[in-house]
Amino acid sequence: MTYRVIQWATGGVGRAAIQGVADHPELELVGCWVHSEAKVGQDAGEIAGAGKLGVAATNDADALLALVADCVVYSPVMENPKELLRILDSGKNVVTPLGWFYPFQVKWAADRIAEVERICRERAVTLHGTGIHPGGITERLPIVLSALSRAVTHVRAEEWSDIRTYGAPQVVGEMMLFGKTPEEAAASPMLRLLGGNFLQSIDMVAAALGVTLDPEKRSQHEVAVATAPIDSPIGPIQPGHVAAQRFTWQGTIEGEPFVTARTNWYMGDADFDPAWSFGPEGERFEVEITGDPSVKSTIHGLHPESIEAGLKRNPGIVTTGIHCVSAIPAVCRAEPGIRTYLDLPAYAGQAAPHLLAERS
Repeated sequence: MTYRVIQWATGGVGRAAIQGVADHPELELVGCWVHSEAKVGQDAGEIAGAGKLGVAATNDADALLALVADCVVYSPVMENPKELLRILDSGKNVVTPLGWFYPFQVKWAADRIAEVERICRERAVTLHGTGIHPGGITERLPIVLSALSRAVTHVRAEEWSDIRTYGAPQVVGEMMLFGKTPEEAAASPMLRLLGGNFLQSIDMVAAALGVTLDPEKRSQHEVAVATAPIDSPIGPIQPGHVAAQRFTWQGTIEGEPFVTARTNWYMGDADFDPAWSFGPEGERFEVEITGDPSVKSTIHGLHPESIEAGLKRNPGIVTTGIHCVSAIPAVCRAEPGIRTYLDLPAYAGQAAPHLLAERS
């Protein structure tokens, strides 16, 4: 069976998703929403670097929602709650990297969950959140690795990345507040905004391992300042200004950490106070299970080889889109409602198209 897919937004994640859909033997791209007027009318495949696919990009949401389609990969910069509900209400499944990983214990989400579940039941559709960190490395991989241990006492998922390769200077400079003073950076909304998703990951891991966490989660935001001028895509970062940030979220049991999710985002790897660094293993993701036996996995390959390469095509962003695409067949076959990794089968990727062609 071929599932008909609409791609909603064509940033880095959206372009990667279009490439993934174009290669996937079970999927067909039938629509593409864009924010930019300049992209309207362009072939979606050419926008994504996948060659012509015969699908013209549009900013006409009504026209897209009127299409016969099975699933929408929803990946704008920020979620529009009313827009998401409209897509579901049009009878289309949704896969998104914008939360919805495991929202059931998030206080602010209670009313939204009820509305989403109602629409999903009435329209027989499914909503699934997936991605990378959060959305995969934070919960999917820890859950799998935890099956190798008994008596688990701690689960950690952690990222070390050079933020200079993230091609969104407005976000880096004006939301994350890199390049600002420590006092200014303390007002960054990122701990709260990111926490809305990372805390869902923590709840999912806890549910999978059968424990009840303390009611209140821990969150911490730390910064390091430049000790010498640092060149960056948002301009030179002067000494005394924020050049590295660390965000930590923890779920505890009787005050002791049981699940930790952490990001380490640096402008390079030197001239910081405190003297943080990537360490000998460089940029990476780590998943560690403390138990009997303890298990630690280090993931490389999701970071670009250089700043220039990352600004052109960042593997971490690409894998976010591809993880969404890999989920589509399972999501289309799932029972209606909000469905997480705990509900869906362990969906996989696909072999290269030429290898699939050789077997057919």
